[in-house]
Amino acid sequence: MRIEPESDGVSASTKHLVFAYYVTGHGFGHATRVTEVVRHLIHAGHDVHVVTGAPDFVFTTEIQSPRLFIRKVLLDCGAVQADALTVDRLASLAKYSETAVKPRAQILAQETEWLNSVKADLVVSDVVPVACRAAADAGIRSVCVTNFSWDFIYAEYVMAAGHHYRSIVWQIAEDYSHCEFIIRLPGYCPMPAFRDVIDVPLVVRRLHKSAKEVRKELGVADDVKLVILNFGGQPSGLKLKEEFLPSGWLCLVCGVSENEDLPPNFIKLARDAYTPDVIAASDCMLGKIGYGTVSEALAYKCPFVFVRRDYFNEEPFLRNMLEHYQCGVEMIRRDLLTGHWRPYLERAISLKPCYEAGINGGEVAARILQETAFGKNYASDKLSGARRLRDAIVLGYQLQRAPGRDIAIPEWYATAENQLGYTVPGSPVDDGSSGFSSDFENFDILHGDVQGLPDTMAFLQNLSELQDKHTRRERKAAANLFNWEEDIFVTRAPGRLDVMGGIADYSGSLVLQMPIKEACHVALQRIHPSKHRLWKHAEARQNDKGGNPTAVLQIVSYGSELSNRGPTFDMDLSDFMDGDKPISYEKAKKYFAQDPSQKWAAYVAGAILVLMTELGVQFEDSISMLVSSAVPEGKGVSSSASVEVASMSAIAAAHGLNISPRDLALLCQKVENHVVGAPCGVMDQMASACGEANKLLAMICQPAEIVGLVDIPSHIRVWGIDSGIRHSVGGADYGSVRIGAFMGMKMIKAKASEELSETCAANGLNYDEVEQDDVELLKQEASLDYLCNLPPHRFLALYAMTLPESIVGEEFLEQYKNHNDPVTTIDPKRTYGVSAPTMHPIYENFRVKTFEALLTSASSNYQLTALGELLYQCHYSYSACGLGSDGTDRLVHLVQELQHSAASKSEGGTLYGAKITGGGSGGTVCVIGRNCLKSSEHIFEVQQRYKKATGYLPFIFEGSSPGAVKFGYLKIRRRATPKKADANGSNGQVMVVEDSS
Repeated sequence: MRIEPESDGVSASTKHLVFAYYVTGHGFGHATRVTEVVRHLIHAGHDVHVVTGAPDFVFTTEIQSPRLFIRKVLLDCGAVQADALTVDRLASLAKYSETAVKPRAQILAQETEWLNSVKADLVVSDVVPVACRAAADAGIRSVCVTNFSWDFIYAEYVMAAGHHYRSIVWQIAEDYSHCEFIIRLPGYCPMPAFRDVIDVPLVVRRLHKSAKEVRKELGVADDVKLVILNFGGQPSGLKLKEEFLPSGWLCLVCGVSENEDLPPNFIKLARDAYTPDVIAASDCMLGKIGYGTVSEALAYKCPFVFVRRDYFNEEPFLRNMLEHYQCGVEMIRRDLLTGHWRPYLERAISLKPCYEAGINGGEVAARILQETAFGKNYASDKLSGARRLRDAIVLGYQLQRAPGRDIAIPEWYATAENQLGYTVPGSPVDDGSSGFSSDFENFDILHGDVQGLPDTMAFLQNLSELQDKHTRRERKAAANLFNWEEDIFVTRAPGRLDVMGGIADYSGSLVLQMPIKEACHVALQRIHPSKHRLWKHAEARQNDKGGNPTAVLQIVSYGSELSNRGPTFDMDLSDFMDGDKPISYEKAKKYFAQDPSQKWAAYVAGAILVLMTELGVQFEDSISMLVSSAVPEGKGVSSSASVEVASMSAIAAAHGLNISPRDLALLCQKVENHVVGAPCGVMDQMASACGEANKLLAMICQPAEIVGLVDIPSHIRVWGIDSGIRHSVGGADYGSVRIGAFMGMKMIKAKASEELSETCAANGLNYDEVEQDDVELLKQEASLDYLCNLPPHRFLALYAMTLPESIVGEEFLEQYKNHNDPVTTIDPKRTYGVSAPTMHPIYENFRVKTFEALLTSASSNYQLTALGELLYQCHYSYSACGLGSDGTDRLVHLVQELQHSAASKSEGGTLYGAKITGGGSGGTVCVIGRNCLKSSEHIFEVQQRYKKATGYLPFIFEGSSPGAVKFGYLKIRRRATPKKADANGSNGQVMVVEDSS
């Protein structure tokens, strides 16, 4: 603990200044850190007008001065939370629209007038977007003080809400672009709307009392362990019970209502209690991560047991800082709710927090603000005006998180992707020559072959190095995952590039898919519960249930730093049982959804439930799984399918299950449809399971019939270029287009039945031969199973003109009852496109068949031109459905520019076509071209032009690899004795295994 003596602070000024300080409406953490900056400004003799929706006591407890003016106005809403841990993404965007978008003109006029009326010298924002624009309109300079910005937080909400919310993020980014520079706090997120940055220490409220004084006032003895339950001033919503705490502990509870009764070992804190003093007096803190709680935990060396908050992108950055300074312990949400606190509290008090950096950020920030108001210029001129605005808007929405872009982001976060083995964009395909030493020879390979795959060799090498000391949590967990004396099964499943077919898969189209070089590896160990190495909290949970060894599933997933998800997951396999039967898929979906930070585990563990349900498999042994995927998430290359297929393959191999390739893919689709709840078709899983290197898997999705493997002619090459805009088949755009297609099919069937009835009524049984054929066609169309079985000419002749462009869900349900799609649900209040989503798969099926036929035709410029034209048609059809994006459109346009360039024509043609892939709304573009050096140079040029336009260097997918079935599985076991040193004295980095279970 550190109690700082009162410093001289910001030097008193002879000139009186007026600051207008805007505070976001999200949580108390912003208000409390603003208080510390404001205190120093007032101490220097300036007036500060705080514009906020927070209660007065947050400011007046610390500042009693006539120079503080509080103006109660709320100009943004932050993230709307259903409870202390649950962010409602759609409600957040909707409320922001109501609060800041619809009344925008009125807000700007009102704030501009007010700023001029108080004669503000500087506008400060933490971190209200519109305040920056209002300052610009009033002719006043503005500065932001923050560790995150709302464009970064809201950008991922847009993926779930739909493209019609994009303008909110663009507007926020544009507002921020008017800010002169940002005073950036530790634990910061990527903030691409800001180009000029000044870093300051932690902004932390000072202490008023010593720990001894606080404990004395609370009546808590020195030998009692004290934990403060702090959810940022919000009620925790927990039903607290006496048994939640170990013996000898007391819990101080923030945010409790006056009429709420607590168990005897829980103590209410007053609503206006000064929490820095209480935190400093406590042995540890339990709650959710926010800037205020994290900064005070670090400053006063109070170990923090935290529970993840879903869908709040600030969290990974603050969490990393906590763990770096040995001040954080993550608690699984279900253990919080069920009161399984003991192992976490005991772990927390064993930590030795080591944050020694500055905590005077409030003073430093105030000094910078004062100097800026006096006229000092901190902003550079090199990135201003139109460039700043363009970067703010483009990057404010795209928010790329990849190496190579010229925006400062935390180094640990930028390197996380490299540690997964992602290829540096634009690098040559790894031929294995620089590959890996044979360190994986520490394992005996009892079954299977690595097939010379560099990524598989790297994965085995990673396994062999798990006994090294690791600082990253996921590596530590993985090191304690396996019993090295037992067999381990390793499987591999690649992602896929959607060459043709895409979203038409759920309508029964022919699709052409290529497995890519990037893949997911899973290492799995099946072991008797008595030999299972349990993590400490899982072991404690088992002991609480009686201590008898029972089957437990433990999973470690690498790459958790790249998104706000937990790196580990564990559950008792008995949780999948309801009596003597498996639980329903609906119950399983709710089970995994209760903690969004661990929802990823549904893709892996869901395979176990599907095997229980569909094949009657019984799991009596424990299972440990390590998942490591180099298939980038959100790029439309089937990252989820590769995880599902690799997981299902590993489980099947370890349990001796003989599952056909087709059935394996269909079982994996059930995982995603029913356990995860994403309405995908089956082509992704089929390509990952059944594909072969450098071939296109041809499949008719009715539901999953493999037609064959199509060779890519040697003179043709295919690439994938990532737009950097995240994509999700669970997003609103994909789901609504799928619903629209099923609505259209229902309408077509109804129209065909109507035509059939009229024909029969008009002719009775007296048909000539032509009429009889027409009746048979109408009968087929009245009972249509898949849209793609309707030929384009029949669609145009009879049905195209009868379909509405769009329809409200409620109106459709009244007329047609349902849309007969088991994996999507119609929202009665939502408007769905119908004609475009229906037309797309009908024409796409024809385009794919034509594409396949062209691949086998004679080599010619016409062949390549026709193949490219089919890709372009597909791309613009996606856009007509509402599944386009600015990034993918830009990439396709760049390909078109180079296709028609003089350089291309001089080479006889290079690039010939491009299209958005997979579920659309971002992700990756597929490009087809001539297999020559100049084409590769043009792909590189597309990459560089895109970076110049957006600041983002796209990832290029090139190369292919075998599907999961072709790879099979490896069965490995660590050698009992170290490998002898070779002639060079190397011992192959043999690890000594210590049982730390």
